[in-house]
Amino acid sequence: MTDQTRPLRVAIVGAGPAGIYAADALMKSDTDVSIDLFERMPAPFGLIRYGVAPDHPRIKGIITALHKVLDKPQVRLLGNIDYGTDITLDDLRRFYDAVIFSTGANADRALNIPGIDLDGSYGAADFVSWYDGHPDVPRTWPLDAEKVAVLGVGNVALDVARVLAKTGDELLPTEIPANVYEGLKTNKATEVHVFGRRGPAQAKFTPLELRELDHSPNIEVIVAPEDIDYDEGSEQARRSSKQVDMVANTLQDWAIRDAGNRPHKLFLHFFESPTEILGEDGKVTGLRTERTELDGTGNVKGTGNYNTWDVQAVYRAVGYLSQNISQLPFDEQAGTIPNEAGRVQENGAHVPGTYVTGWIKRGPVGLIGHTKGDANETVACLLEDAPTFEGAAEPAEQAVTDFLEGKQVPFTTWDGWYRLDAHERSLGEPEGRERVKVVERHDMLKASEPDKA
Repeated sequence: MTDQTRPLRVAIVGAGPAGIYAADALMKSDTDVSIDLFERMPAPFGLIRYGVAPDHPRIKGIITALHKVLDKPQVRLLGNIDYGTDITLDDLRRFYDAVIFSTGANADRALNIPGIDLDGSYGAADFVSWYDGHPDVPRTWPLDAEKVAVLGVGNVALDVARVLAKTGDELLPTEIPANVYEGLKTNKATEVHVFGRRGPAQAKFTPLELRELDHSPNIEVIVAPEDIDYDEGSEQARRSSKQVDMVANTLQDWAIRDAGNRPHKLFLHFFESPTEILGEDGKVTGLRTERTELDGTGNVKGTGNYNTWDVQAVYRAVGYLSQNISQLPFDEQAGTIPNEAGRVQENGAHVPGTYVTGWIKRGPVGLIGHTKGDANETVACLLEDAPTFEGAAEPAEQAVTDFLEGKQVPFTTWDGWYRLDAHERSLGEPEGRERVKVVERHDMLKASEPDKA
C-alpha cells in the first residue's frame, strides 16, 4: 500500500503532448502528486518539435500550452534519458508508485510492394526527422530527384510534399538548422506527385493543411477533373463531416481552375493504388499504380488498368508505427501496448501500476486534441487503482536523480530547456528568425547546462 502521508509518485516515460497531458490531468485531480517526466531527447515536446513541418508555426503554438504544464512545481523534466538503457522498468518501480508510458510513434509503417527497398525509396518519418533537425539521424539527405512521388493522403504526406516542393529560401525564415537549409537549397525537385488509393472524400488531410499548399508563390497545385468522383458512401461522408466536405470542395475548385505558371508543380492524384516501385541498377526509376474506382460504400476496387509514373524518388507516408518497449507486452500488428482504458494488460491481467496513453495506447491516429481525452481516461484509471498500489521503495525525489548521477547519465532538466530555448532564439535573432534549432545532441546538452560563472 502507498503511504498516504506523501505525494503519489508517478513516472511518465515520454515528454511529448501525450505525456504532458497526462501530467496535467494528474495535477488537476484532487490527489497530491509528484511527477517526473522522462524524455529520450535532451528537449521536451516530442513530435511537436520533431514531427511537425517547420513552416507550421500555428501547431507550434501548442508548445505554449504545454509549457504552462511543465512550469508547475509538481512536475520535473528529466531529459536525455533512454528508457531501457539508462533506466529500466524495475528501476522505475523502485522510485515510483505508478508508471505511465507515452512513448508515441516515430517509425514508418511498412508498405509491402515490390521495389520498396530500392535506393530512392524512403519512409516519410525519416525525412521529417531530417528536416526537423533530429539529432539521431544523418545530417544530409539526397535531394537529386527532379520528379518525386509521395504515397498517402494524410497531413504527413502533405508536409513532405510541401517541403519537397518549396524552395530552401522559402523555408529559411523558419527554425530549420543550417544543414537542412543547405540540403534544401540543392533540392532538384520540380514535380511532386501525391497518390491516394481512394477518392477526395476519403482523403485524411485537414482543410487548413490542404489550403496552405496553395499559399506558396512557388507551388502550382494541380488536381485532375477525372479524380473528382463520389459514390453514395462518399456523399454520406460529406454530409456527416464538415471537414470532409471542405476538403472535397477545395479539391473540386482546384480541379476546374486553369493551371497557373508557378515554377514547381504539385499534383494530387486520387484513385491510384501503388502496386510497384520500378527500378534500374538498384535505383528508383518509376512508380506503377492501379487505377481504382468507388464501389458504392466509399471503398474502392481495382479496375485492372495500370499507370506508370516517371519519378526518381518515392516517399511513403502511410502511417507511423510505435516501437516495442522493453519489459512490456507489445502487439506487433497494432503497434500498441495491449491495454484496457490505459491499464497495461498481459495474459488477460492488468500489470500492476503500469499504464499507457497517446499513440502507444491507441495507435498513431487522430489529432493532438484526441490525446487529451486519452490522458484523462488513463489517469482516471490510475487514480482509481492508487489505493491498491504496492508503493515505491524509495519515493524521495532525490533518490532517482542520485541514481542517474551514480550511473553518470547526463540528464537535462526543465531549467535546462529554458537555457536551450534562449540559446536557439539567440541563434535566430541576427537573421530576424524566431529561432534556429540546435541539432547535435552534445550541443543541446552543452546549451542546457547552467553557466559555470
